[in-house]
Amino acid sequence: MRFYSDNNATVCPELMAALAEANDAATRGYGDDHWTQSLDDAFGRFFATSVSVFPVTTGTAANALALATLVPPYGAVYAHHEAHIVRDECGAPEFFSGGLRLVPLDGAGAKIDAATLERALDAMPPSVHTVQPTAVSITQATELGRVYHPCEIEAVSTLAHARKLLMHMDGARIANALVTLGCSPAAITWQAGIDVLSFGATKNGGLAAEAVVFFRADLVRDFELRRKRAGHLLSKSRYASAQLLAYVSGDVWHRNASRANDGARLIGAACGTALFEPVEANEVFARIGEDGKARLRAQGFEFYDWGAQGSGEARFVASWDHDPARIAALCGALRAL
Repeated sequence: MRFYSDNNATVCPELMAALAEANDAATRGYGDDHWTQSLDDAFGRFFATSVSVFPVTTGTAANALALATLVPPYGAVYAHHEAHIVRDECGAPEFFSGGLRLVPLDGAGAKIDAATLERALDAMPPSVHTVQPTAVSITQATELGRVYHPCEIEAVSTLAHARKLLMHMDGARIANALVTLGCSPAAITWQAGIDVLSFGATKNGGLAAEAVVFFRADLVRDFELRRKRAGHLLSKSRYASAQLLAYVSGDVWHRNASRANDGARLIGAACGTALFEPVEANEVFARIGEDGKARLRAQGFEFYDWGAQGSGEARFVASWDHDPARIAALCGALRAL
């Protein structure tokens, strides 16, 4: 009974059907197919604005190539110290940019706020001797399962833009955040000041289906060349693109994320006072002790250890395809602790 990650989930039927449709006959490669050519319009409708969309296969590629396009080798990107780009991408943003520096910030729930960013910027005024502040990256939902409300994003973006910094969002779980907030995709992206988005579908029912979405055409610059040089210009991009089209053109993203969020809320409620972060998306963080973790694993439940060694902390992730009976079984086991 795996609650490790939503990366363990299966491909949902609608996106599998889109793959089958794209596989029906030979067509042009390297993005010249009609699926890939339709992405800008489809995502433009989804976000209610003009966009430039580039499919890639992984979230790490989306983040690293987006930031490399925005930030020079001597630039700095401000992000939370728990951010995926800081902890889990093996230096990919630094590598693909040729040397940008990630500046980690603190903040409850793995969120950064405008006041924290302002203090960090004021503490290191740029000069010829320093890396140049260039961008801010936020994660929606965060690595602790929290969501940024539109007003929080706007506050950070307003400060960043006033200081001539660009705004990037890691949206690996953006669908889960949208379901929780009940707002439009536009409200937490370009309307709140986001310039570039790493758009994730893989965690929510897709198969190697991610994208970089530019809300400003003037920022695209050399992205296509960087993507090719990095090995992420897909010769058969129609397979990723067909999934992305099916994902944003209907309610697949909303339905899948709703299922995952609902499962997480049930698990969170079963944790009781062991819960140490509010459940706002599809991740649950609980302090159940080393003995509690051993007892759960003995019953067949799989999940990640969290926090420092010996902290007794655990992370459970609900996916779009979790069997309700297995959710119920985990909830019962948690209550029994």
